[in-house]
Amino acid sequence: MANIKSAKKRIRQTAVRTLRNKIRKTMVRTAIRRFEAAVNRKDFEAAETALQFCYARLDRAAQKGAIHRNNASRHKSRLAARLNRAKAG
Repeated sequence: MANIKSAKKRIRQTAVRTLRNKIRKTMVRTAIRRFEAAVNRKDFEAAETALQFCYARLDRAAQKGAIHRNNASRHKSRLAARLNRAKAG
């Protein structure tokens, strides 16, 4: 356990940030799960809406530093490709 006041504060700050990042990542995963469900049931209107919501969640998580911006970009690209494949076939 830390003895120095600033180190104790750092521990508290880290705990808060970790919790916020965990919440953001969970929101991203939930959005992706809803998108996948819409694609699997071939509801493309709902999938389009869910995809836009996924984009927003991914961008916000990247902006806040919960995930890397390239990670968000990769997810967005793969989700769009998944929707296009589902529509085509």
